[in-house]
Amino acid sequence: MNEHLRHALIQARLQPLDVATHLTVDPKTVTRWLAGRVPHPRHRLAVADLLHVDENDLWPESIRRRPGPPTEIKAVYPHRWAVPATIWRTFFEAAQTEIGILVYSGLFLAEDAGLLRILVGRARAGVRVRILLGDPDSPQVATRGADEGVGSDVMISRTRNALTLCRPLEDVEGIEIRLHGTILYNSIYRADNDLLVNLHAYGTRASDAPVVYITGNEPNSTAATYLDSFERVWDGAVPAAQNG
Repeated sequence: MNEHLRHALIQARLQPLDVATHLTVDPKTVTRWLAGRVPHPRHRLAVADLLHVDENDLWPESIRRRPGPPTEIKAVYPHRWAVPATIWRTFFEAAQTEIGILVYSGLFLAEDAGLLRILVGRARAGVRVRILLGDPDSPQVATRGADEGVGSDVMISRTRNALTLCRPLEDVEGIEIRLHGTILYNSIYRADNDLLVNLHAYGTRASDAPVVYITGNEPNSTAATYLDSFERVWDGAVPAAQNG
């Protein structure tokens, strides 16, 4: 027996038939709800509105039944700038086999000398480091600058600056840099099976867009989708050494 629902009906001075009529359901359905069956979400909300109570007061057990966020989602940051600097560093420092970076410019990383030293250190420890930067001569880079609202010239300049800052890494064994001309819907930062995915939003700078921290590599998982995307871009990119 759902005592919460029964008391709410008494307080509202309504009968099960009144609820059935209001929701256009069989009166037997309401009787089953009173007996303990939990309605579909749309009916729970409709009953709560009718009785002027909170849905969770009528079916508190429904809260426990609701699935939580997928376990592969470790964190969600509202903006890239909201990701603490310590997260970026510990994220890459923890890599044991693979580091991957897929961006247009990633200038905020390229300008961080400490983080670049971490990449070098991990490569010398045997970690494969792959960096994908946007080809500054590609129309996709210019378009992204316009879409972000910073201007095509600014994005092209940022990409060239990032490439210049990353050039010394090419001399480190285990680090590869390639240029791509792909339309990116997100930037991807990988440390083994952990991913920081910076979503792209039209009219919004990447630094202001959300970042999702994902883990895992199971088939058909969220992480696997982004890992596959990275590999596709990598396969179609060209070594940065070929670009002057």
